[in-house]
Amino acid sequence: MYHPKLETILQNIEHVMIGKRNVAELSVVALLAQGHILLEDVPGVGKTMMVRALAKSVGANFTRIQFTPDLLPSDVIGVSIYNPKEMQFQFRGGPIMGNIILADEINRTSPKTQSALLEGMEEGSVTVDGVTRVLDKPFFVMATQNPIEYEGTYPLPEAQLDRFLLKMKMGYPTAEEEMEVLNRLQYAPPIDQLQPVISLEELKQLQREVREIVVDETIKSYIVELAGKTRSHANVYLGASPRGSIALMKACQAYAMLHGRDYVVPDDVQFLAPFIFSHRIILKSEAKYEGIQPEDVIERIVARTRVPVQRLVK
Repeated sequence: MYHPKLETILQNIEHVMIGKRNVAELSVVALLAQGHILLEDVPGVGKTMMVRALAKSVGANFTRIQFTPDLLPSDVIGVSIYNPKEMQFQFRGGPIMGNIILADEINRTSPKTQSALLEGMEEGSVTVDGVTRVLDKPFFVMATQNPIEYEGTYPLPEAQLDRFLLKMKMGYPTAEEEMEVLNRLQYAPPIDQLQPVISLEELKQLQREVREIVVDETIKSYIVELAGKTRSHANVYLGASPRGSIALMKACQAYAMLHGRDYVVPDDVQFLAPFIFSHRIILKSEAKYEGIQPEDVIERIVARTRVPVQRLVK
C-alpha cells in the first residue's frame, strides 16, 4: 500500500515513463529525503524525461544545465555584473537557482565545473564574490551521466559522488514497452499534457514528516554494520563513509513513507543499500580487473549479514 499523495506522483510520472516504476519510486524517495540522484545510462533511454516528469508532477521550478567541455562554474552558479547606472555589482543567478535541477551529462565537463555543484548540493547555498546566497527549498539535483567508457567523459571526483544520495540506472525498455512509447509519442509528447498533482508546500510538508518515521536502534545497528563491512571487504580499497550511513537511514525513512508505513523495516535497508553504497566505495585494482562491480560487492555483503529479528514497536 502506497502513501496516497505519493502514489498520485508515481501515477502521473507513469503517463510519460513506460515501465520505469522502480526508477520513479527511487526518484521520489530521494526527493522526500532531500537528497540528490545520479542517473547513469546510455543516451536515449529517458533520463531527461524522468526528471522533467517529476518536476511537473510537483509543480516545481525546473531548470536545466547542459554540461559541455567549455562550461564554466559561473555558468552554473551565476555571476556578478557591474551596473553602470547604479554604480554597483548586481548578481545574476545561474540555472542552479531553481527547485529541481537537471544536470544533464554532468561528466562531459571538467572537474572544476562539476565541483560548482558541491556547495549547493551539500549546504543548500552558493557563494559568489564572498557572498553566500541560500537556495530555494525544495532543492533537488538529478544529474545524468553517460558511462565513462564513452568518449568525451570525465570521471566524477569522489567528493562529488558522495553528495549524491543514490545512484541508479534506467535500463532499456522491453519490446512491448518500447512499442507503447512509440504509440504515445506518435501524435504529441505526453510530457506536454502533464499537470502538477501536489503543490510545493505539500511536498515540503511531506519532507518534514519523513524525519518522523521511526528507525529502531536495531535498524540503525544494521545500517552501521553494513557500512562497516564495506570498509573491511577484501575487494574494497575505500569503503562507505559515515555520510553513506546517514544517507541510507534517510532513504529508508522516505521509502517507508512511500509504502505507507511510519517505521523502517530491514527489507527497506536491504533493497536500498546497493543504490546508496555502490557509488561510495572504490574497488581494488585486482577486483576491477576481474570484472567485479560495486553493486556485486554490496549485494554480497547484504546477503551475508545477519538481519535484525527484533520486532519494531510502533
